[in-house]
Amino acid sequence: QVQLAESGGGLVQAGGSLRLSCAVSGRTLGDYAMAWFRQAPGKGHEFLAGTGLSGETTDYADSVKGRFTIARDSAKNTVYLQMNSLRPEDTAVYYCAADVTTLKVKTSPRYWGQGTRVTVSS
Repeated sequence: QVQLAESGGGLVQAGGSLRLSCAVSGRTLGDYAMAWFRQAPGKGHEFLAGTGLSGETTDYADSVKGRFTIARDSAKNTVYLQMNSLRPEDTAVYYCAADVTTLKVKTSPRYWGQGTRVTVSS
């Protein structure tokens, strides 16, 4: 029912910034809690950041707290992940995810995007 499409990945130098976008279609963004995950080679999906249905609350993994910011623009049906002070270890495929509750989107999201690759050079 809902489709997610990430964009904004690419190559960036260490210390630089990048903003990822997740376009939501098929349903209204406000119907879903949203989250960002990433997957590095040989690793599972790592939760990075999440936001409630209205974006009034946010939750961050310790590894990105203070560097990454999740935000949502209801008018554009888009969720963003602003990434600052990027490090080579941030290199991964980044995914956005959606579900109808905050708990589910963090633990076992029902809907996933296709991913966008981020490479941070040293």
